[in-house]
Amino acid sequence: MTYILIILGLIGLDQISKYIAIKYLAGIGSIPIIKDIFHLTYVENRGAAFGMFQNNQIIFVVVASIACIFGLYYLYKKELNLLGKTAIILIISGAIGNLIDRIRLGFVVDYFDFRIIWDYVFNIADVFVVAGTILLCIYIIFFENNK
Repeated sequence: MTYILIILGLIGLDQISKYIAIKYLAGIGSIPIIKDIFHLTYVENRGAAFGMFQNNQIIFVVVASIACIFGLYYLYKKELNLLGKTAIILIISGAIGNLIDRIRLGFVVDYFDFRIIWDYVFNIADVFVVAGTILLCIYIIFFENNK
């Protein structure tokens, strides 16, 4: 039950941030926080990571749902250390956060725009998925082979 509460809290954080982006950024487009380095930019992403596979919402819904089911299975049925559990919680939270957008809006709301690094705009759910995936890779490389 604790894992579910953490996941719900992270999803809530993601959804609140997206609500704020829709409310305050949708009409403006972009607000420079640090000019030409970091902006808050409203984007409606109908694709996957980096805008790939535009307008394939059904595929994204199915893949995210399957990932969440497997993640919950591993979280509750497999022996994982804190790193492994954290990784899966982050991945599930991010996947569900973006899944909610896809089902409710037909697109994912993105708003973090680090222009100095790349041309892609992302959101908190994306951060959860990427951080969780990195942690999961570390877990698999350093801990899974020891069993």
